[in-house]
Amino acid sequence: MKRRDLLALTPALIWSGCSPAPEKKVAPKVAEPVTGLRALYEMYQNSRLWAQDLLVVRCSSIEITQVKAQPGKAAAWQAVFASPSLAKQRAYTMSVYDASVSLRAGVFADAPTALASDAHPFQLAGVRTDTEQAWATALKHAAEYSARNPAMPISYILELGRRIQEPVWRVIWGESVSSSVFSILIDASTGVYLETLG
Repeated sequence: MKRRDLLALTPALIWSGCSPAPEKKVAPKVAEPVTGLRALYEMYQNSRLWAQDLLVVRCSSIEITQVKAQPGKAAAWQAVFASPSLAKQRAYTMSVYDASVSLRAGVFADAPTALASDAHPFQLAGVRTDTEQAWATALKHAAEYSARNPAMPISYILELGRRIQEPVWRVIWGESVSSSVFSILIDASTGVYLETLG
């Protein structure tokens, strides 16, 4: 090869050496479930754009089959907040996964409705126990039942207690209260076991 041929090829060789490196493929982030109190705080912050005098009416877990369940956590949650000054209540959902058109990742609000006459709202400050602790305490009192039903989904509801005027976590073996035959009440303020419901 002559010198002038080599000089003619030099720019092509340099250019090929400067080509960008192939991009590394980043694996999509796996959706992780969250605790009830974390979800409740996220929804509460969002709902303060609607009203300032917020009280919690209820918070409940929503199972999403595409997200692997973890003890004391759920992939989606729904909370209902009340505004006494507006005499309204409003439901919010928080999800870590786009499960459907009506249940998308993030925090979303429904339209406000009239405050239900049977609502028993309470202050968010009264909830100091998260669902991970509620689950661990409930499991101590449900070890036998849980061992007999290892594949049963666990769901959670936070609401004002009927026997005590404090918020309670209801740890439910099953998808809902109506379909369950076993659940345990945990004081959401102190984390203390209250009652087993059959």
